[in-house]
Amino acid sequence: MSTIAEKKEKVSVPFDYNKYLRPNKLPHIWCPGCGHGIVLKAMLRAIDRAGLEKDNICMVSGIGCSSRTPGYVDFNTLHTLHGRAMAFATGVKLAKPEMKVIVITGDGDALAIGGNHFIHACRRNIDMTVLVMTNSTYGMTGGQYSPTTPLDAIATTSRYGNIEPPFDACEMARASGATFVARGTAYHTIELEKTIHDALVHKGTSVIDVIDACPTYFGRANKYKSATHMMEEIEKDGTVNVKQAEKLTPEQRKGKVLRGVLHKVERPEYCEQYENLIMQKATSKK
Repeated sequence: MSTIAEKKEKVSVPFDYNKYLRPNKLPHIWCPGCGHGIVLKAMLRAIDRAGLEKDNICMVSGIGCSSRTPGYVDFNTLHTLHGRAMAFATGVKLAKPEMKVIVITGDGDALAIGGNHFIHACRRNIDMTVLVMTNSTYGMTGGQYSPTTPLDAIATTSRYGNIEPPFDACEMARASGATFVARGTAYHTIELEKTIHDALVHKGTSVIDVIDACPTYFGRANKYKSATHMMEEIEKDGTVNVKQAEKLTPEQRKGKVLRGVLHKVERPEYCEQYENLIMQKATSKK
């Protein structure tokens, strides 16, 4: 039977985040109002829910604000080169196929500098989960426009408005061959936790486009009043769950970005195919 002290502990700490964190690396360096911390929280809860062992997880990142995440978590971690997270993750998965590989990357890191690696990882259907933190800017380097910056948005490199059409990370992943594609936001944190869990247990390349806010650069440049204002306008009012969208008229859906699981299919996984090929060739030589 639990003691009173134990019961109070259970009530005050319903989820023990500390067991997944490196306390000597905290506090984090993300700006006030940044959504990355909320995404980290949802991811840790999803990992726990999936029953993954810490020693069996390898988290890989490139360069950028979101790519600081592996520094804070107590997994096997790699903080690699700008745009090369998917390439490093591919190497890890081929060398250690039994590990759960998770890639944390930003929209610039994944879709611009690392665009080719992103495309080919999806095409091969390598068993890894990729979280693309989409805040529509290069926050770490001063607020330049990124591949997902909306048309007409202001950035330090588009002072009169962005004229480049933005990438849709989900459409790009699906067209490249990813077998699980979804979108979430930092605002819808419970929904995001479930989406990440479903991606983690999927066999193959799973990609989640996570929309979150950069109030420091994107927000200030584009006249958002606060981080809360950004979240409400972009994430809450600017998106709709794919199931809820089915009940809306075209006029009601206009301008809203779909959330939830957008694409899910089964297809042979690359590392298993590679291993089978090696075994077949080795056997045929005998």
